[in-house]
Amino acid sequence: MKKIPFAISLLFAPLAYTIHHFEEHVIFNFREWRLQYFADNNPLSTEVVFLILTAITLVYIILHQILENKASAQSAILFFMASQVHNVIFHAGGTLYFWHFSPGLYTGVLLYLPVNAFIVYKALQEKWLTPRSLAVLFVLGGLIFWAFEAVGPFPMFATLAATYIWIGIEAKKNESAVQSKPYERSHEFLAGKTLNRPG
Repeated sequence: MKKIPFAISLLFAPLAYTIHHFEEHVIFNFREWRLQYFADNNPLSTEVVFLILTAITLVYIILHQILENKASAQSAILFFMASQVHNVIFHAGGTLYFWHFSPGLYTGVLLYLPVNAFIVYKALQEKWLTPRSLAVLFVLGGLIFWAFEAVGPFPMFATLAATYIWIGIEAKKNESAVQSKPYERSHEFLAGKTLNRPG
């Protein structure tokens, strides 16, 4: 596991989500459980939700593979905080509060938590994250998740738009920095030649 870089560790997230979805909707019936205690504010079918969340996850992973900047890394982690880590809190809290097993709890605890802990460990190791930025992403992920539970998909889509813009701005800044370096080097070289010229 030591040889697995952060970019590859991200691939464990969609795999964990696939198994989690299997527990929720094939082995058990999460929608039936949810409707007993929460408003029916998500008009999308479970199949559509699965396709959308899987596609979003893969887009974040691909963007980070291509761009490799802090925005792409932290946006992916923010999405996992919202869609996976706080999902575990939801399942565990729902099970304890209503004293009624919430389908998805097993894979949430056994897969989501260790997978995301590993991703975060790799992100910290490679300096994509600091402990402070991790705390901020955890809180933001919670706000996004509970907003999604309260009003439906809109907060998630708004987050996607914001993070894609952030990733694009960061990529543009990095591109500009790379383009300015050859000019700076040539300027320093010419300045050095001027200083060393015989008087």
